[in-house]
Amino acid sequence: MRTVRGRLHALWHTVVGAVGLIMGFLPHVLHHIGLLAGTALVAGSGGTALFGALGLLASIPMLVRLYRRFGSWIAPALGLLVFAAMFSLSAFVIGPAISGTGADVPPGPVPTPGHTSEHTGGH
Repeated sequence: MRTVRGRLHALWHTVVGAVGLIMGFLPHVLHHIGLLAGTALVAGSGGTALFGALGLLASIPMLVRLYRRFGSWIAPALGLLVFAAMFSLSAFVIGPAISGTGADVPPGPVPTPGHTSEHTGGH
């Protein structure tokens, strides 16, 4: 009985580890799905909110385990604060620094219309 329980425990940890691995790689490989699908899911605030929610959902088992181990909501609250801090650092500091969309990047040239009020031919 002990070996069956140990094997089930090991299998459970393998499944949880695989889910964590997939959740970690998901933002990095999603843009390879297709031009529109990957861009629509990970671009801008929509992608940030999506992966923040998925990360929070994936951390629920850890938060429950912290509550059971310490018998208080303080440990899960601290874990949630650490998650929020690390996600914010990644999404709002590291991500823009890597992609070059930070505040220190000067804006590009503004497009101007090439048509004047007299230019109506061919329309």
